[in-house]
Amino acid sequence: MEITYNLTEIEEVAKKVISNSKTKTILFYGEMGVGKTTLIKKIVESLGSEDEVSSPTFSIVNEYNLKEGKLYHFDLYRLKSTEEAYDFGIEDYLDSDHWKLIEWPEKVDASLFDTFDEVHITSDGSNSRILKLN
Repeated sequence: MEITYNLTEIEEVAKKVISNSKTKTILFYGEMGVGKTTLIKKIVESLGSEDEVSSPTFSIVNEYNLKEGKLYHFDLYRLKSTEEAYDFGIEDYLDSDHWKLIEWPEKVDASLFDTFDEVHITSDGSNSRILKLN
């Protein structure tokens, strides 16, 4: 799936990502500032969370309550190694049956992730973004 969108369409894009995902683990790729966290906030809201959504840049992982389960939002940008991910217990989160939305997955060894979908977001040079879901 490929979508070109702007910020006014982000709620609809979030719903499309949810409905087209084959798994509950989604890896988000894109340059700094391209809108990964903004999209994830809308995905969390679209899944029914009433929690205040914020970036987990410093906490590495935020947990949100959903009507049916939980959602874990990771920002792995600050990690320097896969070992650091093991240190905070990433495997426990990944082994759960909950939603897992992971920014900067390239910061850790790809073998951590069993089954997942990938979202790649790029800028088209204007106010629009291009999203590819694999």
